[in-house]
Amino acid sequence: MRAHPGRRTGRRARPGVLAVVAALVTAVCVPLTAAAAQARPPASVQTPAHTQARAQDEPATTPAGRDRHFVVTWGASADRQGAGPADRSYRLVVRTSVGGTALRVRLSNAFGEHPVTFARAHAGLQRQGAELIRGSNRQLTFGGRPSVTVPAGETVLSDPLPGRLAAQSNLVVSLYVTGAEGPTTGHGMAMQTNYAAAGDHAAEEAATNWTDPMSSWYWLDAVSVETSTTISSVATLGDSITDGWASSTDANRRWPDYLSRRLQAASGSTVKGVANEGISGNKVLADGAGEAALRRLERDVLSQPGVRTVFLLEGINDIKAHSGVTVDDLVAGYRQIIDRAHAAGRCVVGATVMPYKGWSEYDAAGETVRQGVNDWIRNGGAFDAVVDFDRITRSPYDPQAILPFFDGGDHLHPNDKGMQAMADAVDLSALRCDR
Repeated sequence: MRAHPGRRTGRRARPGVLAVVAALVTAVCVPLTAAAAQARPPASVQTPAHTQARAQDEPATTPAGRDRHFVVTWGASADRQGAGPADRSYRLVVRTSVGGTALRVRLSNAFGEHPVTFARAHAGLQRQGAELIRGSNRQLTFGGRPSVTVPAGETVLSDPLPGRLAAQSNLVVSLYVTGAEGPTTGHGMAMQTNYAAAGDHAAEEAATNWTDPMSSWYWLDAVSVETSTTISSVATLGDSITDGWASSTDANRRWPDYLSRRLQAASGSTVKGVANEGISGNKVLADGAGEAALRRLERDVLSQPGVRTVFLLEGINDIKAHSGVTVDDLVAGYRQIIDRAHAAGRCVVGATVMPYKGWSEYDAAGETVRQGVNDWIRNGGAFDAVVDFDRITRSPYDPQAILPFFDGGDHLHPNDKGMQAMADAVDLSALRCDR
């Protein structure tokens, strides 16, 4: 289910508009004052990625005595991307889910073959296109330094940035990257217009120099905030349906986005964060479009702070690949994910595999496997809860096909209405984990 969207042109920002004070209250609004740190050389990362990420989840006691912890508010699974030029800036637009304080970003060189230096990193709020709300763009540091060198295969967490970040914010992380050689790490199908520029423009709030729109996220794979220990997040592990293919670009209409909005509006829910860990074309059992779900589970899901529930919607790419995958093969893969998540203290919600009749790879043999897999998901008792996306999205006149009203046009991927119907079908109480 991998798609190759072309470059998308963003709208040019209108210059000369002052930011409203009320908007700045929601920003990461306290400036950093460690001037001495700016003169230091780049920090170097030695700690393995999963160790750093888990350290972020440790509870911290505030001066008032209330326990707080870090919770992921946005995520995008890392994958191997093409070679990126050195001496380049990246402006990455992401939508937060849960709000909180002490913003931290996770930068990844997981698929790089050489060290990469993040010479400058800033976080601000989007006004329009590549333009930021004036006064919102703040410098991030790493071990007190303004830059950091990340070895091949590693990730790094920024220091907490003072200030509060609101839920459902358009956060913009701007990176100035030097020394990048060979493959880069990123997320190919963002369904979001991001921007690039030659040279160092990370600190700028104007859109003037950000003239190169792009449809991928690079280097950034997670954002977390500090909040009450009663608050948690759900990580949605999936393929292009979760990644958002066929939803509207720059509109945040993937089904996890709709789910996030429901969770924010639900006064009784303690699950407020959503990390979208879908990769277009991904499989449960085999590498290809990204590492298999079994291989990336630790990095993309279990290492994310505050995640208490894993939501699994994968299997269609294994089935339609005509690779001989059986019901038993997929069930064994699902069981491994469930067992590993349970061992890590997480709950797992399973979703049935959705219909795909009319897609070019559809055949009767694959449909038989899909039906068998869905029967096990519904009745096997291995998941902590089940959401029947197959029942929600299929046509009543042809249950092997997606309902035309929900069809994004290729008979496999839901459109915006289908994405919303999927999110609306989730019983929010099923996302609470009592483990």
